[in-house]
Amino acid sequence: MSDKLKANSLSFFESIIMGVAGSAPGFSIAVAISSLLMTAGMVSPNAVLVFALPMLGIALAYKGLNKRIANAGAAYEWTKIGFGKFFGYFSGWALLIASMVFMVTGSVPLGTATIDLFDPSLADKVMLTTSIGAVWFVLIGWVLISGIEITSKVQVVMSSIELLILFGISVAAFLRTSLGHAVTPFSWSWFGFHYTRATFASSALIVVFLYWGWDVTANLAEETRNDRPNAAGTGGFLSVFVTIASFAAFTVATLMMFTLHDATGFSDNLIYHVAIAAGLGRIGGYAAALALILSSIATLETTMLQFSRTLFAMGRDRALPAYFGEVHERTVTPVRTMYLLLAIGLVMIFSSSFMPSIATILADSVNAIAVQVSYYYGLAGLVCAWLYRDSYRDSLTTFLQYAVAPALSAVALIAIGIYAITTFNTTTKIVGIGGLIAGIIFYRPHGYRRPAGSK
Repeated sequence: MSDKLKANSLSFFESIIMGVAGSAPGFSIAVAISSLLMTAGMVSPNAVLVFALPMLGIALAYKGLNKRIANAGAAYEWTKIGFGKFFGYFSGWALLIASMVFMVTGSVPLGTATIDLFDPSLADKVMLTTSIGAVWFVLIGWVLISGIEITSKVQVVMSSIELLILFGISVAAFLRTSLGHAVTPFSWSWFGFHYTRATFASSALIVVFLYWGWDVTANLAEETRNDRPNAAGTGGFLSVFVTIASFAAFTVATLMMFTLHDATGFSDNLIYHVAIAAGLGRIGGYAAALALILSSIATLETTMLQFSRTLFAMGRDRALPAYFGEVHERTVTPVRTMYLLLAIGLVMIFSSSFMPSIATILADSVNAIAVQVSYYYGLAGLVCAWLYRDSYRDSLTTFLQYAVAPALSAVALIAIGIYAITTFNTTTKIVGIGGLIAGIIFYRPHGYRRPAGSK
């Protein structure tokens, strides 16, 4: 066993694709835009754009931090260097918890989309949906265990098809509405700030979930070729713009094609309903289901990659058991971390089958994940601002990019996360807050010992 990942495995283009796959526009549109519409209402387009600004600020932070320190642990490693082992550990732990919760959030829609290909009327059967999602979950894990190069090639193909389908459906939707078939005429008021105090933070939290995942590029930095400067950091930053365009297009199209009441009920697969309403018929429905399947597979893959690389880096650093800090000799991947994730993921997916509905599963897990993400993104932003605090002496542009923007974004995300906690139900509080606090059980101030016989 070794503690070195396989270097030079990903190109700059593959890094961008990984970032897009991590945010998973198809998956996010299908399962979370309806929740945003339910929360933000007619100003949902504003939420998609305004709350993207903190994401761009954190993406700049990741770009600046990766430029200085490329590490599979990414946020964990940077926070440890900037603020010490304690905060570093809990930054990494927050990502691990968010990833584990997402095993349910990502697998369930995958089961739904698979059922849509055969009999959409069965999509609300929780046990059937979660069982199919569990099968997909295991298959994806097997691909990841096979090696990063195979994974990246599969990812490029899947994400390219997904983006083409999303582009085609969105164009068809806008053509349909422009020909006089809009249920609700377009209005610039949709981009206004007509929030209530209760909906502002909740809307922001949903958008944080929408955009989360592009940072997988930083976790793959040790495996990325620097065929251009800071390839991993730049790849993650550019991928955010692709997802912004996708989310904005489908949010506006949905408001034009449906009443707000109808749109908020499409938590199973919004893309499917838009495709049908756009006049694409059964073929459009199949394409929408395929887009959700491909996007769900892609985002599960990238989330598993984030989990495995972060746990690997923490094990290598002895912040968690050293058993996880080694890679397989043949595949040069941290397979032990994957085995743990598969075991925990299957238990969580099976447990979710006892919840009353698919919508309940998604709503609770989205909020719980967003709190974890706000925390570790916020810490990364503050670390970047701290490390670049004196950069104004050399370049004002660098100071604004890597100190001011990350600091403002970090404060905004942490504040939103703290406020949103007060609005959560009991289940979300237990998963979101309890999951983070549970990290205390495994925290060792002086680190874990090296196993006997290791170097």
